[in-house]
Amino acid sequence: MDIGFIGLGVMGQPMALNLARAGTPLLVWNRSIERCEALRAEGASVAGSADEVFSRTRIVFLMLISGEAMDGVLGRGTSHFQANVNGRLIVHMGTTSPEYSKALETDILAAGGSYVECPVSGSRLPAEAGQLVAMLAGDPSAVNEVLPLIKPMCRDSFVCGAAPSALLMKLAVNLFLITMVTGLAEASHFAERHNLDMQTFRSVLDAGPMASAVSRMKIAKLVERNFNVQASILDVLKNNRLVADAARRCDIASPLLDVCHALYGETAELGHGKADMIAVVHAIEARTLAAHELSAARQPSAQASGHTPA
Repeated sequence: MDIGFIGLGVMGQPMALNLARAGTPLLVWNRSIERCEALRAEGASVAGSADEVFSRTRIVFLMLISGEAMDGVLGRGTSHFQANVNGRLIVHMGTTSPEYSKALETDILAAGGSYVECPVSGSRLPAEAGQLVAMLAGDPSAVNEVLPLIKPMCRDSFVCGAAPSALLMKLAVNLFLITMVTGLAEASHFAERHNLDMQTFRSVLDAGPMASAVSRMKIAKLVERNFNVQASILDVLKNNRLVADAARRCDIASPLLDVCHALYGETAELGHGKADMIAVVHAIEARTLAAHELSAARQPSAQASGHTPA
C-alpha cells in the first residue's frame, strides 16, 4: 500500500523526494499543486485532495507549517476527522507546540488512529541530502513501524519516549541553534566593522574548535552576503516563540533566547522575513547604525562647544 505524504514546502518536498527515490510507494498532496510535479517525475502518485490521501493510505506523513494547517488537512473538529484517522498511523513531522501535539495525539487515539511525533532537525540542504536528524515519540509499536520508513530522509533517529517529548527535544535543539547562529552573525558583524579580512575570518572559524556543519554553512553565507533561504527568518521566529512559550510554562529563564527573539522580530520588520536566518545580521547592523546616529546627535557642534575652527 502507498505511503501518504502531505506538505511539500521548503522541507517537505526534498524529504518526500528522498522517499520516492528510495523506492517508497508514495501518494502525495500539497495545497499548491505545482509542488507535486517534482514528485510525479520521480514516480510518486499525486492525489486530488488531502482526503484522498487518507482514504488510500494507512500511514500518512504530515510536514505542515502549523497546527492550524494540520487541523485543516486532518479535518479536525469536523465529521471528516474520524474517517481520515481511524485505522491510520499519522506521523507529525513539523514543529508545533508540545501542547498542541499532545492534544492531537489524544484526539487521534480517541478516533481509532495511531500517532507518532517525529520532528526533524536540519534545514533545506540537509533535507535534500537525506541528512536530517529525527526525534520520535509515541506508542513504541507505532514508533517502530515508522523508524525504517524515515531512513531515506534521516541520517540518525532518536526515540525520546512518550509524546510530546520529541517536540520538547526539538525545541531544546532549536534553542541552541538559534543562539549559536545569532552569535555567529554578531561575530561576523564585529569582524567586518573592524575591517578584518572576511575570508580569513571564515578560514579561522572553519579551522577552529567551534566549527560545525552549521557554522561552516552559515559563515559562508555571511561572507558572501548570500541570504537565499535554508531556514527563513519567519520560520525561526516561529520556533523562537515556541521555545519561549515552553520555557515560560515551566518558569525557565531564557535570556539569550529573549534577545534573539527581539533581533529576529526586528529583522522581519526590516523586510527580510523570507530570507535565510543568517539575515539576522541586518538587525544587528541596524542597531549599530542607530547607535552611531544617537552618538552623533549627542555631540555638540563645534560652535556650541566653543571650539570654533581658526
